[in-house]
Amino acid sequence: MQEWTPSVSIAAPITSPPHATAARAIVVSRRLLVGCGIVLLALYLVLFQDFVSQQFRFAISMPSDWGHTLIIPFVAGYLVWLRRSELAALQPFTPSWWGIGPIIVGVGWYSLCVFGPKPLFHHNAMSVGILLTLLGTAWLLFGTSALRWLWFPIAFWWVFGQSVSEVFMNRLTFQMQDVSAVGAQFMLTACGVDIDRNGNTLVVWSDGVPHPLNVAEACSGMRMLVAFMALGVFLARTRLAGFWSRTVLVLAGIPVALGVNVLRVGTTGIFAMFDKNFADGEFHELIGFVWLVPALFMYMGVLWLIRNLFVATKEAAGAM
Repeated sequence: MQEWTPSVSIAAPITSPPHATAARAIVVSRRLLVGCGIVLLALYLVLFQDFVSQQFRFAISMPSDWGHTLIIPFVAGYLVWLRRSELAALQPFTPSWWGIGPIIVGVGWYSLCVFGPKPLFHHNAMSVGILLTLLGTAWLLFGTSALRWLWFPIAFWWVFGQSVSEVFMNRLTFQMQDVSAVGAQFMLTACGVDIDRNGNTLVVWSDGVPHPLNVAEACSGMRMLVAFMALGVFLARTRLAGFWSRTVLVLAGIPVALGVNVLRVGTTGIFAMFDKNFADGEFHELIGFVWLVPALFMYMGVLWLIRNLFVATKEAAGAM
């Protein structure tokens, strides 16, 4: 009798072609990102509706002061898009459960601000909860390595994408009104204009007729300062490398904004000598917009100078 012995055959594992696997991975990754983005956006708009609706009202009712906050989210998205190659190199993303902590703290703090004691129901206080929630979400979904590239766009939105407390703004604006008034007085005096100053009020004299010019909050230069600080941070992040070069560019926005605003107030004072209506109304706003053009060129010149100065310094140091 022939003895029967079981035979065992080991079959090669069935694998998909490499190109098919990669294609499926790309399709799933894109669908997952788009789907999660839509769901999270809808969820957060509902969850943070108090903050979102209030910020939207600020931007619409005071466009000259806070209208830029409607653009900042798109700028933050562009900052993420600029890092698409770095983020693509990290795929597939490795989620980190550590992100749950900031999400819980952020949602909890926001809920406390909305439903808790009345002093906590503050626009900027609520934004802290949203910041923690967004950072935690990015950490949870995309992992620690991706958070290295995602934290800056989120922080950029948080700093420049919301209205600032009136208490803080009024205190800072009052100081800037003094700077603008003193600077405009010095400028007009140097131009031979007879001018007096009483606090934030300038009196321009022409043929013995006084023309008062009040340096109000709108003339303080605060809008221009906020705009140039946001522009400076954006350019520093996208056009410069190195801590010191970026810091110098951002800080350069302060004297540029203040200096151009002094020129704006001084120009308004000169026009007020001919017609007092030039000191307010639409013409007053037009002067502000016109001075934004040379201010932008000045700031871009500062960027060019910093880029060439730091490059030249590095080349000289390397030659030693």
